[in-house]
Order: sequence, then structure tokens, then C-alpha cells
Amino acid sequence: MKFTGIFIIALFVSVLSFAQVTDTATVEETVVEETMVQEEPVVQKPKIDKSKLYYGGYLNLSIGSYTVIGATPMVGYKLTPKFSMGGQLSYEYVKDKRYSTDYETSNYGLSVFSRLRVVPQLYLHAEFSEMNYKLYSFNGSSSREWVPFLWLGGGYSQPITKNTWFTAQVLFDVINDENSPYKDWEPYFSVGIGVGF
Repeated sequence: MKFTGIFIIALFVSVLSFAQVTDTATVEETVVEETMVQEEPVVQKPKIDKSKLYYGGYLNLSIGSYTVIGATPMVGYKLTPKFSMGGQLSYEYVKDKRYSTDYETSNYGLSVFSRLRVVPQLYLHAEFSEMNYKLYSFNGSSSREWVPFLWLGGGYSQPITKNTWFTAQVLFDVINDENSPYKDWEPYFSVGIGVGF
């Protein structure tokens, strides 16, 4: 009986000691794990290299019985010295006085483009664009429609100053959507100013 009591007490002390060792080991493992987590390097997101950005835009101006006043700001990024990609926003005010009723509206849109510089002054240009036009029918009713364009062509750029250049380009729409205001394969000319850093 004495032996059984001593055995139970010894067993109880052993269990308590084991529990304390296990708790200490768990705490130490947790501290080690937390330390390991804290020691992992923090991965920073790549920053945009501002020296590869360029800005520019185009202005549209046509006054007469069919008046168009528009602006197309753009931003591009040089992925390599010869290849760049970017985007543009477009807005134009239109007043058409060629019919018995004058039509007045605003059109807007956006596009993404890529450019491949063949030589320093010449580049190839591909652009997907969607414009939201207010379309009028013969009975005078109107509706707004998104019209897609896939412009292909090229351009010429001439430096004006160190960070500014003049651009002129000609593009052709290869989609020729039925709601496009341009005739099939009608060239689209534009001139503008670009600024790069």
C-alpha cells in the first residue's frame, strides 16, 4: 500500500514535469517559428521606372457645317527601348448642321495601343479602341452605341526639345464596324505632341 502511494505520487510528479517540459518546448517552438517568420525577407513590389513613361495627346478641330472639337490624352510605357504600350482616353464634341435639324452630341471612348520603333523617327502602331457614339436614325430618334476599332498603321516622330517631340501618324481601321463614322479603309490622320522623361 505504501509502495502504491509512492508510485502514484512519483507518477503524478513525472506527469507534471513532462507537462512543463512539453509546455516549455511548445513555447520555445512558437518563439522559434515566430522568429523564423519575422526573419523572412519582405518582397517589395516592383516600382514603375518613371524614365520609361511618356505622355502626349492629340487635338481634333474641324469647324463648319460638321464641327468636331476633341482631345485624346495618352500615356505610354517603354517595355524595351523599341517597344512600348499605353492607353488613351478620347472625348469629342460634335455639331452637325448638314440636315434640316441640327444634331449636337458628345462622344467618348478609350483605347490601348502598342508601338514598335523601327528607326528612331519611325514606328509601327496597333491600337484597339472603343468609342461611344450617339447615333441618329432618319426619323430623328437616337441611341448610344459602343463602336469597336482596330487601328493599324504607323507614325513619324521628330524631337523638338530633349524631352518633347512632334508626332504624325496614319492609321486604318480593319474592323470597319457598321456604325463606324469612317468609310472602309479610310485613312485616319492625326498629329500631336509627346513628352517623355
